[in-house]
Amino acid sequence: MCGRYFIDDETSKEIKKILQQIDKKSASSEFGCRDIRPSDRAPVLTARKGAVDAEMIEWGFPGFQKKGLIINARSETVLEKPMFRDSVLNRRCILPASGYYEWSRDRTKYAFRPKNAGTLYMAGIYKLFDQGMRFVILTTAPNPSVQDIHDRMPLVLKRETAEAWLLDDSNVEALLAVRPEELDRSSDYEQMSLF
Repeated sequence: MCGRYFIDDETSKEIKKILQQIDKKSASSEFGCRDIRPSDRAPVLTARKGAVDAEMIEWGFPGFQKKGLIINARSETVLEKPMFRDSVLNRRCILPASGYYEWSRDRTKYAFRPKNAGTLYMAGIYKLFDQGMRFVILTTAPNPSVQDIHDRMPLVLKRETAEAWLLDDSNVEALLAVRPEELDRSSDYEQMSLF
């Protein structure tokens, strides 16, 4: 499960660079460094008219009978679930992040980041609800760098396959089965300053 992720200065700059490439300079001030929690609005890469686009979308589908939030969907079963099937076929997204957090059974907080210290591209899906546009993060079985901390991890795509996730409908099933690369793990991640 992925219940919180973060964007540092380097990833924030990369998001702003993508925005400049798609001529969305006015929205770039919303894409700063911070922790992203369920129900927060976050920068999301989507596909619009055959090209990559970016917008702010709220994290979490409304729960059943409008109770709670559904923040993750299992990549292995997302095509079978009525709540997610149409979104995975037609409304895929990428959540750019510097890393994500996971807590162990003894409540130790771990930060997981790409080994190259670049941007993490988490696969997601989105959908329009009465309350507005919402996204969930797809999860998969953990790789060896995560498995002793948690039994799930985000479906992390390489930069080269992130665009295919957004734009190539014929590749969806193959990308849902991707095994993410190993990540760096630390338990001494310094809390980002709010000021």
